[in-house]
Amino acid sequence: MIQVAPWWVAVLAPVVVFVAVGAVETADTVARARAAGGSVAVALGAPARRCALLLVQQRRSVVGADVLLWRAAGFVLLIAAVAAAALVPFGAWVVLDGGVTLAWFNALEVVAWAAVWMAGWGADSVFSLVGGYRFVAQGLAYELPHMFALTCAAIGAGSLSVADIVAAQQDRWFVVIMPVAFVVYLLSVPAMSFCAPFGTAAGGDIAGGVLEQTSGVDRLVLVVARRALFVAAAAMAVPLFLGGGAGPWLPGWAWSLVKTVAVLGVLVWMGRRWPAIRMSRYMEIAWIVLLPLILVQALVVSLVVIR
Repeated sequence: MIQVAPWWVAVLAPVVVFVAVGAVETADTVARARAAGGSVAVALGAPARRCALLLVQQRRSVVGADVLLWRAAGFVLLIAAVAAAALVPFGAWVVLDGGVTLAWFNALEVVAWAAVWMAGWGADSVFSLVGGYRFVAQGLAYELPHMFALTCAAIGAGSLSVADIVAAQQDRWFVVIMPVAFVVYLLSVPAMSFCAPFGTAAGGDIAGGVLEQTSGVDRLVLVVARRALFVAAAAMAVPLFLGGGAGPWLPGWAWSLVKTVAVLGVLVWMGRRWPAIRMSRYMEIAWIVLLPLILVQALVVSLVVIR
């Protein structure tokens, strides 16, 4: 049974999220270095060096920029990411719980969507604005299939509470009866956090897009928030489809950790192996292929639950 975590776990939770962000960033940097034939030892320390550089770098000012929107975008995205992570059960504990946890999780994704748009619009730059529009197109492509993937898990448990969804998987993980929903959800994780292969909102062809004009602490907060959202969304796949902390021999928190690391490993590998996906093509695939498939999956899950 999942219970609300004690206060010291709630205090420690953001630290765990930031450690996970550092681990994912390091793994991604090492993968890129190995692919390019570079030094793995140098790549291991690259994220820490970039972080230190951004901390001392001067914040850029842009004439005509909407400073409030532009500066606030990274902090709004970071708050949304940390709050989303607080909704993820870790073994028998969860920081934030309620009867409609899944709805709150989806709402926080919408807040993150708004934050990325704020970063693109507020900079008053052509490339930043193009990056913002790319993310809007990306959101239109992934959000409906993603929402129905969440709906499949809710139907399977008969509840919008993530704790109830975990409890409903004691005999059979949801990935067994709803594999399409699981795959669609995994695809939406890098899309909502605009990470590879869905990183065109911050693509090099538009000089960094929503990240183009940011520097110093502003850029650091935005980059960390982006990775934190990636980690939080990947971790949520464990209670939704992989039985949460269920498993033999190990304690629940250990199984949650193992499963989360496995999901993150798959997503980082996918980001390094797949080329960048053009949003016009992904929108076509999402609306013509993924949306009908996930609707059929929801129908099948409903029939299984009724039976």
